[in-house]
Amino acid sequence: MSDLPRKAVTRTAKLAALPLGFAGRATWGLGKRIVGESAEIVGRELQQRTAEQLFKVLGELKGGAMKFGQAMSVFESALPEEIAGPYRAALTKLQDAAPPMPTLTVHSVLAERLGEDWPELFLEFDDKPAAAASIGQVHRGVWHDGREVAVKVQYPGAGEALLSDLTQLSRFARLLGPLVPGMDVKPLINELRDRVSEELDYGLEAQAQQAHADEFADDPDVVIPAVVHQCDQVLVTEWIDGVPLSEVISGGTREQRDRAGQLLSRFLFSGPARTGLLHADPHPGNFRLLPGGPEGEDDWRLGVLDFGTVDRLPGGLPEPIGESLRMTLDGEADAVYALLCAEGFVKESIELDPDAVLDYLLPIIEPARVDAFTFTRDWIRSQAARIADPRSPAHQLGKQLNLPPAYLLIHRVTLSTIGVLCQLGATVRLREELEEWLPGFVPEEGLEEDREAEESVAEA
Repeated sequence: MSDLPRKAVTRTAKLAALPLGFAGRATWGLGKRIVGESAEIVGRELQQRTAEQLFKVLGELKGGAMKFGQAMSVFESALPEEIAGPYRAALTKLQDAAPPMPTLTVHSVLAERLGEDWPELFLEFDDKPAAAASIGQVHRGVWHDGREVAVKVQYPGAGEALLSDLTQLSRFARLLGPLVPGMDVKPLINELRDRVSEELDYGLEAQAQQAHADEFADDPDVVIPAVVHQCDQVLVTEWIDGVPLSEVISGGTREQRDRAGQLLSRFLFSGPARTGLLHADPHPGNFRLLPGGPEGEDDWRLGVLDFGTVDRLPGGLPEPIGESLRMTLDGEADAVYALLCAEGFVKESIELDPDAVLDYLLPIIEPARVDAFTFTRDWIRSQAARIADPRSPAHQLGKQLNLPPAYLLIHRVTLSTIGVLCQLGATVRLREELEEWLPGFVPEEGLEEDREAEESVAEA
């Protein structure tokens, strides 16, 4: 029997305690104000208690509740500091830690999936989990051929729990709104729910991870662990050491932050171009900095983990993304508007001012306008505030734009990656990565000139 709370009544009660807890603490705060404590002190205590309860409930439940918490955690950099501060520690814990499965449960899953003689497959197996996530936990071991491996074991009942949690959270979406002011969390929850079957299928995950491992095998900048063995509910991959990105965010050097940001941007745009797949779970727990980059041991490479959620993009990222980005930077309001209409970002029943659309987009794409851009919490907060303020023209225009289903996951991954870059405070040469990897960003005549220049160099 798993320790994962599986009965719908139990899980529903725990999740229901979140919004009820918010209301209870508000009443408690009012009482403290009546007896004379300052609003600032009461507010801090309220937020801290809320953060602690949020982590406790989401972490214990694992499943969809923890998946939601992980997705939310990458957006904390967009929150005003007085709200983000108390939540940050609690939410970031969700990226790398959760209460573990009992050892007996782990052994029973391994015996059922790998056979009763499963210990013979390993020279070593550490019963203490090295990491825990929303639907499984990872153990470190040594495979029978001597390779160090990561053994990912799915929680029994994870599928049922995942669907139950996300369904329940969608009912509470309005009450959960205060966690991220200005953000509608319901579409995020619905999109996570739509990906449940993929997330649970370790066969699909193994295929996606091995496709990346093959493509990046000789890459000087990116390291993807190869798949060693896979069966239902168990995935064995090569082990990689490194500095978790969460540690770089909390205490990394300027060099580590900038290098991590550059490589994260490069992987975001190069992955689809090279593999036809988009890694769609870019929270810091899925990345490591490893020594030994192109400049030697003092340089860094990016290790990438967890390919359970991917977007399949056989032609790479859609070309209209690059085209619209380039035309926006060039100030071609009418052309941008026409392309957005053609792609379904503006519904046929709506008519907008192309210049107003351009004004809405330009601040968002500021990082692509310059050779190097420093992503900061202040910058992303200013963008979030501009779009979230009901009095602003940006808010009114944004409400009229549509997000076509084909772009939904790409949009979330891009926003999440920007959130991580702002947590890092990284200075990134983003335009360089766009020119190299994003279809449509460089016009065809520019690509032809580049090819001719390369041929001339080769001939010389």
